[in-house]
Amino acid sequence: MVERPSESPAVMLQARADLLAAVRDFFRQRQVMEVETPLLGATTATDPHLDSIAVDDVFMQDSRRFFLQTSPEFAMKKLLAAGSGSIYQVCKAFRRDERGRRHHPEFTMLEWYRTGFDEQQLMDEVAELVSGITGRPAPRRTTYRQLFQQTLELDPHDCSDETLTQEAHRHIDFDSRGYSRDELLHLLLAEVVEPALVDDCFVYDFPTCLAALARIAPDISGVPVARRFELFMDGMEIANGYWELTDAAEQRRRFEADLDQRARLGRESLPLDEELVAALERGLPDCAGVALGLDRLLMIVSGARQIDDVLVGPLSTP
Repeated sequence: MVERPSESPAVMLQARADLLAAVRDFFRQRQVMEVETPLLGATTATDPHLDSIAVDDVFMQDSRRFFLQTSPEFAMKKLLAAGSGSIYQVCKAFRRDERGRRHHPEFTMLEWYRTGFDEQQLMDEVAELVSGITGRPAPRRTTYRQLFQQTLELDPHDCSDETLTQEAHRHIDFDSRGYSRDELLHLLLAEVVEPALVDDCFVYDFPTCLAALARIAPDISGVPVARRFELFMDGMEIANGYWELTDAAEQRRRFEADLDQRARLGRESLPLDEELVAALERGLPDCAGVALGLDRLLMIVSGARQIDDVLVGPLSTP
């Protein structure tokens, strides 16, 4: 367990060093290889709800555009397809327009992939890691459906878009014109459901419209769900994991759907990562992967109330 530090900058630096050492020891014991992938790439995440930080090329003649990566996911999947086996990485990630008590445009991410795992097995491993670091009991588990039924008394898998919109307006003052089903679910989760979580909790079996890069398969009742999970601790999201999609044609379809939604939202058009699609065509091994925010985990260990308190040189707020 990483010891809870005081507010001294020197002690916080030591707490971060202890956290990184604990992470690396955790994976060394499990013989998972550490890797390093580029932070700068010619492509980036197409997720309509993420904005990458673009970098204009100033050292070559063709004025190409690159992106600071929102996560190492695409690069790590290419390594998996090349036969790396189970891997992990600690790296910086970058997201534009993310600034607040729990958000910073540059942050530290832990991402790992376990070949032969599904999302339930990966949740076991995430629980071992965070419990070992924080000294807390393993987080409980609940499905996305159970959480929405308990909090909002509706089934997110089969309720109508109209019902979702009405429920969102009942709790949130916003203009719902143009909101898609996945955006309404995102909004309800972030603004209503997530704040009601008072204990450490895995949420799994998401609606299919929120599949992102997870595979879709039936739950225990036979209803198709996205085989992904999120971990919430102290009322904030700490980790996001998938039983990974391995179908190249479906991956291309989802990328194209993302780009169509970005166009509808007036967001920047982005290049599709053809190398990742080609890697899936060659064969991505059956695996599960997860991204975990180390700065937020350090907030929990230290008792910090805002992310700036655990960062070295946070950007000033205008």
